[in-house]
Amino acid sequence: MENNKYLVPLAVVVAGAMIAGAIYMGGKMPSTPSQPAPTTQKQQIEVAPVTDRDHIIGNKNAEIVVIEYSDFECPFCKVFHRTMQSVIADYDGKVAWVYRHYPIVQLHSKAPKESEASECAWELGGNDAFWKFTDRLLEITNSNDSLDLAELPKIAEFAGVDVASFNTCLSSGRYTSFIDESVISAVKAGARGTPYSVIISKSGEQAIINGAEPIEMVKAKIDSLIK
Repeated sequence: MENNKYLVPLAVVVAGAMIAGAIYMGGKMPSTPSQPAPTTQKQQIEVAPVTDRDHIIGNKNAEIVVIEYSDFECPFCKVFHRTMQSVIADYDGKVAWVYRHYPIVQLHSKAPKESEASECAWELGGNDAFWKFTDRLLEITNSNDSLDLAELPKIAEFAGVDVASFNTCLSSGRYTSFIDESVISAVKAGARGTPYSVIISKSGEQAIINGAEPIEMVKAKIDSLIK
């Protein structure tokens, strides 16, 4: 047991090392996430099944589920968030959207704390509060660690969460290990940058969305899996 307490932190460091070489390019906004140079090692993809603990818009038994691994301070994620909002509206119940955390601390030092804050919003206000918090944070941040963390309680209040309880939750650090484990899960699912999404059909077929792909490309991939 003594050695096991180091397992999750070590795994997070390893996961971080895999994407530490990611570099944003000036003011440009490419559709694909920044990634390290490819290796010859075959990538093993292991996507954790969707459960009631996930943050989801729509029915987890929908014909198509899009699982997004995201970083609150990633500018590409901010763009892709709007894309997914449009997808959900356009497919009218056929598509469900799952949000999972993949804060890349090597690029965005504030992102892990923001992820923890969203979990506190979930704890205190449920799924609706989580999404209201997430929508608002991505709306007001200019990305790349630009958000003042003092804004987090204000965002929580906007989401309908009791601010005092939110501050207690966030200062406790009780979601730190949950976010660490989410990073490990993202890497197992094939994420090497953000946003990274896996489209899964009801029959189990999969397609990958690498980065903030245009909505036309996202819809084409979804349509290819709809029977």
